[in-house]
Amino acid sequence: MKIAMFGLGRMGANMALRLMKHGHEVAGWSRSESTVNEAKERGIEASTDLEATVRELEAPRVLWLMVPAGDPVDDMIEKLLPMLQAGDIIVDGGNSRYSDTVRRAEELADQGLHLVDVGTSGGVWGLEQGYSMMIGGSEEAVERLRPVIEALAPAPDRGWGHMGPTGSGHFVKMVHNGIEYGMMQAYAEGFALLKRKEQFGLDLHQVAETWRFGSVIRSWLLDLIASALESDQELDDVAPYVPDSGEGRWTVHEAVDLGQNLPVITMALMQRFASRDENSYADRMLAVMRNQFGGHAVKREGEEEHGDG
Repeated sequence: MKIAMFGLGRMGANMALRLMKHGHEVAGWSRSESTVNEAKERGIEASTDLEATVRELEAPRVLWLMVPAGDPVDDMIEKLLPMLQAGDIIVDGGNSRYSDTVRRAEELADQGLHLVDVGTSGGVWGLEQGYSMMIGGSEEAVERLRPVIEALAPAPDRGWGHMGPTGSGHFVKMVHNGIEYGMMQAYAEGFALLKRKEQFGLDLHQVAETWRFGSVIRSWLLDLIASALESDQELDDVAPYVPDSGEGRWTVHEAVDLGQNLPVITMALMQRFASRDENSYADRMLAVMRNQFGGHAVKREGEEEHGDG
């Protein structure tokens, strides 16, 4: 097949390269000249000309979007619409909110266009190992995409699945990312406790390597932890600031709407918020309250820590 890949960042470019390795043709597009040049250096046919990129394809076309969620997706679709015709497929491979995907699919269906949502996981490792893909859309559209999906997946028969109608792929990916938040937080807390126990002089890299094989908590995340700890166990040059890209928030919002208990994922999200507060008013208020009801000393900025006197 020949498809167009709109967005040639780390994920988009790597996906284009994996498709090419499996014999597919890719016409790449980016608004950035420097990104286009980088893509060309890697052997990807790329352009900043939107119309020229679409003209590279024969109808019915497959146009794969790898752009940031939200307005950029709507803007991209709006620019592409005048160039498309009934039967074309737009694939949103980013982390869009599933409700936005459902809305877009309804709007595009009125013009005879298909929208397929592909929740994509695999990060920078996907180029070599393949991507896990959670797919939403009509049977007809997904079947037409099968050769591309099978090339991008870890294997043609695993690592991907048709979840259901349009929106279901992004919904499943949203929950996937929420689970990821919880797993990452549990690993982080566990290793922090190991680090704090100075009595045993633990080698955290050795611990991670031990857990990687045969342990019930072995995982790809643990493999990455082991890799990071091999070169640096102190992490002194890493700022304790953890952003979130939105999917964790959406997962918690959905749980609230459905009345579903979600304590681990919710607390993991809250911890990410806490990591960004270098001047926590809430923690300062806790210290003041402790002083007020118990007479406990309040540590002032710049003072050494004292025990309760």
